[in-house]
Amino acid sequence: MLPGKVYMPEDVLRAALHRRWWILIPLVVIGTASLFYSLSQPKRYRSETLILVVPQRIPESYVRSTVTAPIEGRLRSISEQILSRSRLEQVIKDFGLYVKQRELIPMEDVVEGMRQNISLTTVRGDSFRVTFSAGDPIVAMKITERLASMFIDENLRDREVQAEGTNQFLETQLEGARQRLLEHEKRLEKYRLEHSGELPSQSQSNLQAVLGHRQQLQTVSESINRDRDRRLMLERTLAEVNAGEVSQATPDIPAAPQQNAAEQDLEKARETLRTQLIRLKPDHPDVIATRRLIVQLERRVQDANAIAAQPAPEKPRAMIAVAEATRIVRQRQVQAELDNIDKQIAVKETEIARLHKQIDEYQRRVDAAPMRETEMTELMRDYKTLQDLYVGLLEKKEASKLSANLERAQAGEQFKILDPARVPERPYSPDHVRTTGVGALAGLGVGLALALLLEMRDTTIRREDDVVRLLALPVIAVVPLMHTALDRRRLRRVVASVVVGLGLLAALVAAGLAWEL
Repeated sequence: MLPGKVYMPEDVLRAALHRRWWILIPLVVIGTASLFYSLSQPKRYRSETLILVVPQRIPESYVRSTVTAPIEGRLRSISEQILSRSRLEQVIKDFGLYVKQRELIPMEDVVEGMRQNISLTTVRGDSFRVTFSAGDPIVAMKITERLASMFIDENLRDREVQAEGTNQFLETQLEGARQRLLEHEKRLEKYRLEHSGELPSQSQSNLQAVLGHRQQLQTVSESINRDRDRRLMLERTLAEVNAGEVSQATPDIPAAPQQNAAEQDLEKARETLRTQLIRLKPDHPDVIATRRLIVQLERRVQDANAIAAQPAPEKPRAMIAVAEATRIVRQRQVQAELDNIDKQIAVKETEIARLHKQIDEYQRRVDAAPMRETEMTELMRDYKTLQDLYVGLLEKKEASKLSANLERAQAGEQFKILDPARVPERPYSPDHVRTTGVGALAGLGVGLALALLLEMRDTTIRREDDVVRLLALPVIAVVPLMHTALDRRRLRRVVASVVVGLGLLAALVAAGLAWEL
């Protein structure tokens, strides 16, 4: 290229025409070679199927599914299982694929090659497309159908396995919670047995028992005071009888006062029992104690009645005086009544001691209730937590069981073939037009590069501006280009050769397409 030369558009066009063969020959040669290369490549057919994700038929408000993973995540998981070596190797053996490749390369490389021919794309959020490419269109269709059925079966199995796994996990957790709850209930039962009567729930009954026993204590104390007064009176009477101060006309000491006092105590005890039965159970300790007192008072009344009904001793005939007989009878009656009163006082004193002991016991229980309440609060807090945990796990377990039954009944989310696989009518590869076009463009690029290289190495002076710029000499005259008949024939040959070359290239492309179809 001349130093400082600036190319105008007409210079570029003239250079391209001048070096036309350097441009055309690579264009035709590389384009033709690309066409023959494309024609020599094996045909590849692609078959595809569209699978729709059908939601579960039962509303989730009734049965909530335990499989909540999005379709994209589950497709990745299912595709990894289906595209595993064991699955694809079984498909290769079932359909007799890649026979020559299996003889030359290891099976894992054959499986990897098949994996490259499988395509999985998500069309929308609720559907996806499975594609397989092979050299035989029928094989491509069959493999696509097999892959679609594998996706459907694997989805059902995967959902069922997930539901069963969730169910088993919840069953294990529920059993653990049940065991902990039972252990805590046993501790509670042991605590209640060890501190029976001191529990906070028994404080009210303990207070009522204290009040009831104090009432009984007051009643027995009043009764024993009356018995002691009666005993003093009988002692004075006995002393008078022993001293012989009782005259014959002195009437017998009646047993009615003693009988009346015993009957009054018995009536009060019965009234107390009726009052207790209104607010207490029959097996309550206070009720049992009152009944015991009633039995003792009834025995006392019976003794008093027996004494009152006791016949007077027979009068001595002539040897004993009437006054002495009367004194002896009175002495026996008074002594018998004194003995009876002493027995009753002893019984009542025993009852008073028992009542004091029970009052102290019930009071101790009342005093221990606050401490037991604190301990029970701690135990019940953990028990409430375990109980809530168990109830929650039980609800989740039942819901998981329904979900597992739903998956086993195939009423959950499923895959449905919306567009089945078909036999492809034409190959998708190789693309002759595209390959030939790319080759022609590559050849044109090579030709232009060669023409540019030759133009840069050419130092020929072709224009008057080149003379003025390089030689600094004025141009006196310019001889125009004279086209002879030979030049015109050459130009026609050039045009014809270009047309023939482009026509040949177009014919080759057309022939390749026709042969492909």
